Amino acid sequence: MMRPDPSRPACSSFDRGAGDSAFRRPLDALNFWLADVRGALGPFLNVFLVTQMHWSQTSVGWVTTASGLLGLVGQTPIGAAIDTTRAKRALVVASLAVVAAGAVAIFASPYFWPVLVANTLIALVGDVFGPAVSAITLGLYPRRALARRLGRNSAFDHAGNVAIAAAAGAVGWALSQRAVFLLVPLCAVAGVFAVLRIPRGAIDHARARGAAEQAGKEGGAEGFRVLLENRSLLVFAVCALLFHFANAPLLPLVGQKLAATHSHLATAMMSSCIIAAQMIMLPIALLAGRFADRIGRKPILLIGFAVLPVRAVLYTFSDSTAWLIGVQLLDGVGAGIFGAITPLLIADITRGSGRYNVAQGAVATFQGAGAAVSGLVAGEIVDRFGYGAAFLESAVAAAIALGALIIALPETKP
Repeated sequence: MMRPDPSRPACSSFDRGAGDSAFRRPLDALNFWLADVRGALGPFLNVFLVTQMHWSQTSVGWVTTASGLLGLVGQTPIGAAIDTTRAKRALVVASLAVVAAGAVAIFASPYFWPVLVANTLIALVGDVFGPAVSAITLGLYPRRALARRLGRNSAFDHAGNVAIAAAAGAVGWALSQRAVFLLVPLCAVAGVFAVLRIPRGAIDHARARGAAEQAGKEGGAEGFRVLLENRSLLVFAVCALLFHFANAPLLPLVGQKLAATHSHLATAMMSSCIIAAQMIMLPIALLAGRFADRIGRKPILLIGFAVLPVRAVLYTFSDSTAWLIGVQLLDGVGAGIFGAITPLLIADITRGSGRYNVAQGAVATFQGAGAAVSGLVAGEIVDRFGYGAAFLESAVAAAIALGALIIALPETKP
């Protein structure tokens, strides 16, 4: 007689008809507060180091690239750990503690080596948040409710980004750019309370790793080779790398251009750019989640990828504050769609393999590699040729990503 898997409840609270009332609000809150600690302050760090600490673009590029590349080391192993552990909530709590400590270290000693070490630790533990929240969501919700719930996750993530950008702008204006980093530990504490409010027994740990869902089947995880043999996953990972290579440097570069002409309002200007995009991302994420089951994943994803090269080129047309912030609105479409569709698309591709979080880690590794290298490349181009050349370089990379997506990625909707 087959023993029941102790990590998998016989029937989740959602399936018993209780709906998601027990964990909907805690999961909303978790996505909201994690947005505040999961890199939302990264652009403020770049602007602070350039405008207040007088670092060169190349020095900032080295810090972001080094910490980003070192952070890549942990992504796939962390995904594998999330697949196997039942302590998903504890992983989130421990990671929040490390991020809070790193932000305090940057505030206390904003010099090259302390910033590099703190940024690297933040990058390493930051690998936990995305896969852990997606895994918890998969473990709480059946597949029929997954698309809308992942869209809601993304919407609350963007709402958190709006809140932290507004708070950072207010703190930077009232106190100093340096004081902005003290917001991170406050948000981390709120995130801890949110994740601990999710009932531990409500999480189906087999479903959380994308294991087979048929009745009577425990859904053992397949070997890691399922990832290497999955052409769709590899294609999407390469497209994600190019997308983030093109997208990651755009906001910091725009923030630096605005800070150069409005140095006394540098933090407020960066906040305006972030809020402008995030306000668009919030409804875009909800719409993507709503329509992903109706028209498929690829058509929606193509829209997000097509917006990026257009946005990068438009930045070169004018240096006016209104124009730059207006163009930044387009980031809400591209990034909003990417954030909402990616976890759903990976769930489609890895369904039944039991390696959902490993696959998320692998794709995140590609994304992180693109973002990490782009910081150094963009910094070098700006130092040598100016901002316009850096924007055009991003446009070319984004156009290549769009072409690869059109040609090589099939529709993944079941």
